[in-house]
Amino acid sequence: MLGIEHVGSTAVPGLAAKPILDIDLIVPDSADESAYVAPLEQTGYRLVMREPSWHEHRMFRGVNPDVNLHVFSQEAPEHIRHVVFRDWLRTHDNDRERYEKAKRRLAAETVDAPDRYNLAKNAVIDDIYARAFGTCLPDAG
Repeated sequence: MLGIEHVGSTAVPGLAAKPILDIDLIVPDSADESAYVAPLEQTGYRLVMREPSWHEHRMFRGVNPDVNLHVFSQEAPEHIRHVVFRDWLRTHDNDRERYEKAKRRLAAETVDAPDRYNLAKNAVIDDIYARAFGTCLPDAG
């Protein structure tokens, strides 16, 4: 293990969130499941998703507390996006409130199709990413 970060809505004070923790676990190579699956399963986590085409992402579920454990390789950009998004929402009230309103509206709209909920949030997330990452870029002028 190289790192672990609490990400997701529960990591942002004041943001409405389901009682599920999202945790990113960074390992040398997430495709090398032999290095981490058995120890995680021995502690009660269950592998529920493999996405080799998306940064070799793996997701485990844990209970007590409820956890979505996302496993990424150290070079995967998705973990960095998670941390930037979390930190941006912690310090930008307007975007945090906007994101929360979108989450509440979309949760109500997708109640009969919860698998659509995450996809439906992409527009507001992408807009916030544009501002968050735009502040990290050097001035082109």
